Amino acid sequence: MELGQLRALRELGDRGSIAAVAAALYVTPSSVSQQISALQRTSTAPLTARDGRRTVLTDAGRALALAAIDVEVALERAGQAVARFQGDQLGAVSVAAFHSVGLAVFGPLIAATLSPDRPDVQLSDFDVAQEDFPLLTTDHDLVLAHRMVGSPRWPGSVRVEPLVYEPLDIAVRRDHPLAAKAAIEPTDLHDEAWVAVHEGFPLRQALSVIAGIGGREARVLHQINEFAVAASVVEASGCVALMPRYTTDLRDHPNLVLRPLARPDLGRHIDCLARPETLERANVKAVLSQIRTITEGLVR
Repeated sequence: MELGQLRALRELGDRGSIAAVAAALYVTPSSVSQQISALQRTSTAPLTARDGRRTVLTDAGRALALAAIDVEVALERAGQAVARFQGDQLGAVSVAAFHSVGLAVFGPLIAATLSPDRPDVQLSDFDVAQEDFPLLTTDHDLVLAHRMVGSPRWPGSVRVEPLVYEPLDIAVRRDHPLAAKAAIEPTDLHDEAWVAVHEGFPLRQALSVIAGIGGREARVLHQINEFAVAASVVEASGCVALMPRYTTDLRDHPNLVLRPLARPDLGRHIDCLARPETLERANVKAVLSQIRTITEGLVR
């Protein structure tokens, strides 16, 4: 087995097609196919199978792709041993995040890394469904992702660094009757109109849980994923919305308040995802440490 063959197999599992692997590795699809064919000749079990027009990994292929991670980690550690010997803490670190945590983290992170002896951070924001966050680690060093309580855990192909648990609250106008409550019951929301995120996104699942406990289907009038925009709509319309407690910035909306749910305990885990070998780099570790400090500050 050769490193290039293992890397091609792993990338196929992560990216889902020969063409996507070829584009990522800057080679031809034929070259990728040859690498995987050569690897297949070393195995008695089929590593790939056809799924329509696509080539996918078999169970044996997925097992070998996971084992390839250990090979990549070992090689990255060897390379980082040289970097640590030279004392190099610099170099670019790419960070991807969903919108609300990007709003809370990106500014302080840039401020903390402006010094010439700190890594150079490169930032990107993504509005994706929960299951799509792990794939972002193929093109970014660190991915700030969120996962609702009770939802499927992140796949074993990525390393998970937990950052913070963030409860979900109800956003209402100060003159709304619910604003006078210390905590809101699901039944209090029977007749309310909602501003909700689009179907397929984590907070929409939480709204379904609340509606199920309350015994009525939620009446969604507006579908908005960006919380700053949703806050403006709630403020103008008198609707209600689910919003995260720590990363929602209401400074521009003084007529809004957040009220906790009496039940159920709804919230999301904010985690940092990365490929295991990426976390062996000293500059990535430094940026992750800074992100951890910033998110801990949000809770305080």
